[in-house]
Amino acid sequence: MGGPPTLSAPSALLAVNILDASSLLSAFGALGIAVVLFAETGLLVGFFLPGDSLLFTAGLLCVPGRHSGPHLDLAQVLAASVVGALAGAQCGFLLGRRGGRTLLARSRNRRLHEGAQRAEELLGRYGYARAVVLARFVPVVRTVLNPLAGALDVPTRTFTLWQVLGGVVWTVALVVAGYGLGSSVPNIDHYLLPLVALVVVVSLLPLAVELLRSRRARVAEGDAR
Repeated sequence: MGGPPTLSAPSALLAVNILDASSLLSAFGALGIAVVLFAETGLLVGFFLPGDSLLFTAGLLCVPGRHSGPHLDLAQVLAASVVGALAGAQCGFLLGRRGGRTLLARSRNRRLHEGAQRAEELLGRYGYARAVVLARFVPVVRTVLNPLAGALDVPTRTFTLWQVLGGVVWTVALVVAGYGLGSSVPNIDHYLLPLVALVVVVSLLPLAVELLRSRRARVAEGDAR
């Protein structure tokens, strides 16, 4: 009698759920983080990938002995996260320069087009700097805004400066938040699903604050007239 059957390498890859952060991290580790963030922030086809939950879960898995999943190295996770997010955004911007509108027009995905509309509204309402930073925290919008910025001829230097700032803040904040909670709360992985949902809600707060501020400014302007 032998031990339990093991999956071959191709079978193991097929068993990975690309929509599940824990599954991706178990299969690919820090390298998977870089690849997923590059695809989510640089390629329109990556809009469905779990960027927020992946970063938060990766931070949890960096805490030694406090979870049941694979252990990841915090320095490697931070490096992979930053590199993947920054390289992906810059790639998306360059693709947009060469035909982002055409690529988007060919897609029939309603969610992708809604994200493009919100991204364009962000650029028009808040200007390049705030829009590029805010987009990092909004799922789908962070996928679409980068090629859209390229298609709308946002200056390369301006885009690069603010996407680097936004990318570093977004990745490091979520990884450190996961690591901090994992270090201070026993068995935190048992509450992973509600925590991921909370992360998504919190990631939308910067956009909500900006929308509220903009609405108040319009009301004040209307009263002044």
